[in-house]
Amino acid sequence: MTVTIKVRQNGPYLVDGEDIKVVDWNGHEYPITKTPFALCRCGHSNKRPFCDGSHRACAFEASEAAPLPAESTLRVTE
Repeated sequence: MTVTIKVRQNGPYLVDGEDIKVVDWNGHEYPITKTPFALCRCGHSNKRPFCDGSHRACAFEASEAAPLPAESTLRVTE
């Protein structure tokens, strides 16, 4: 299965898939107890790197979206 990381509007990264590992800078693995799971994006979680919902209390705002596919090659004539 493909691992998918969904960027949630004003919220965490939602990670889903199989055989997912999250490791710290020393290579130590965090236990993953369920999938999907959320990774903190606001920096306020007490369970970092995992989300604990703190983004709601701190009014975290981030609504980046992936770029849209290129426009079609259809031409508009007048």
